[in-house]
Amino acid sequence: MIDSLSITQYSLALFILIVAYTFRGVTGFGSGLISIPLLALFLPLTFVVPFINILDISAFLIHVIHTRQHVSWKIIFRAVPFAVIGVIFGLFIIKSINTLILVKALGIFIILFATYSLISPTLKKNDSFVWPVFAGFFGSFIGTLFGAGGPFYVFYFQLQKLDKTVFRATCGATFLLDGLIRATGFTLSGFYTSTVLLNIAYALPVMFLAMYIGNHLHTNITQRAFQKAIGIFLIFSGIALLYK
Repeated sequence: MIDSLSITQYSLALFILIVAYTFRGVTGFGSGLISIPLLALFLPLTFVVPFINILDISAFLIHVIHTRQHVSWKIIFRAVPFAVIGVIFGLFIIKSINTLILVKALGIFIILFATYSLISPTLKKNDSFVWPVFAGFFGSFIGTLFGAGGPFYVFYFQLQKLDKTVFRATCGATFLLDGLIRATGFTLSGFYTSTVLLNIAYALPVMFLAMYIGNHLHTNITQRAFQKAIGIFLIFSGIALLYK
């Protein structure tokens, strides 16, 4: 299917990547949540998720190098063992279920997450061992299926009431480790074909350029306004996936 894409579809994919990673450069998050549901409208999830996973690993690697001194590794490693289990279950599901069903499920998940992000409830500190289990398993499980498991980790870190700098650094390190675990699973399961790897090579310069632009954009829009905008956008993306 990838080889049969038209020039228009390739151009659209390029535009989606530029928008997603420019947005990520500005806000520090959201590239997968933007790019995956839009690319899934005309590309198979079994291509899109492994493809974006490698791009995000590259982006988070740069982020972690610059913020490594602020990372709370103790909090991360409480969730890592359960992330491995989540990847294993996710790979089993993605190989067993019809792709169209996965796309519909992605649409539902995106709408639910977008609604949650718009509500943005205030959370109290909670150190229960339940939450790293929950975040590690479901973060990697949903990440393997849809490439969008980040909200589960963010929820876990919000319960820890981390300092803003530590929160951002810890999120980046977590998403890097989670992405590496998933990349290992995708590799062992044969998802990284020559076609996928070739398209990743084409996309990496685009991603770095878009992030560079995003990092240098100056905006007066608050983080909360960005969150609301992306929430509304994701609801429409989820609805589009349901009607695909």
